[in-house]
Amino acid sequence: MRLSELSGKEIVDVKRAERLGVLGQTDLEINEETGQITALIIPSVKWFGLRKQGHEVRVPWSHIKKIGPEMIILDVPEDQIKQPD
Repeated sequence: MRLSELSGKEIVDVKRAERLGVLGQTDLEINEETGQITALIIPSVKWFGLRKQGHEVRVPWSHIKKIGPEMIILDVPEDQIKQPD
């Protein structure tokens, strides 16, 4: 799959039934040696509804369960989600 095919897809957490953002509003972490995507970096403003700037959540590529025509479904374990202060 090409990066251009991922752009614009909604990112949804299946456990919390939450829309986390849209790919294009997130950053990608890419392995420099292989060129493969290793993680999605999602701003916490969209993830937690915080008003603080500069916080982000790293979601490893292994937590992606399905990439469909309109959205990317994530299954992130509860212990990896930070609760807002």
